[in-house]
Amino acid sequence: MTDQRVVYLVVCAAPPALQISELIDLLMADGWTVCVIATPTAATWIDREALAEQTGYPVRSEWRRPGEPDVLPEADAVVVAPATFNTINKWALGISDNLALGILNEALGLRLPILAVPYAKPALTAHPAHAESAELLHANGVSLFRSEEAGRTTPTSLLPWLGVTQAINTLRAQAS
Repeated sequence: MTDQRVVYLVVCAAPPALQISELIDLLMADGWTVCVIATPTAATWIDREALAEQTGYPVRSEWRRPGEPDVLPEADAVVVAPATFNTINKWALGISDNLALGILNEALGLRLPILAVPYAKPALTAHPAHAESAELLHANGVSLFRSEEAGRTTPTSLLPWLGVTQAINTLRAQAS
C-alpha cells in the first residue's frame, strides 16, 4: 500500500503494556505508522523515551494546551491494547477524564476502525458493568479481540500480538 496508514495505539496499565514494543514492531512491519497514547498510569509503567525512538513520535499521555499544534498525524485506525476494565467502562460511558479516553471517544464518534483488546482479571470481567460496557462499545462499531490469552493476568503472559496485528489490518481493509 502506498498511502501512509496511521494507527493510534492506546496503551492502558496492565501487564502486557510492558511488552507493547513487540506489537509496535509488528504493526510497523505491516506498514503502519504507530503513535502511542498512554493512560496516565500506563505512562508511568512504559519506557516513553524508548517507544518515542521506536515510533518516531512522542508518547502522549497529557492534553495539549489550547493553540498548541498536535504533534501526531491523524489516525486511520485505533488499537486499544491492553484495554483494561477501567478504560472499557469509562469509554462506554463517554467519560474523557484523560487524553487516552478523549482520543477513544473521538475515534468512536469519527467511526474510525477500532480494535479493543480486553485484558482484565476474571473477577473483574465477571462484574456486570464489564459485559454491558463491552457490548455497548461493540454495538457502536468497536471490534473486540477475543482470545484465551486476553484473559490471563500474569505478567509473563503476552497477548497474541500477531493476531492483533492481523485483526487491525482486516478492519482497516474493510473500512477502505
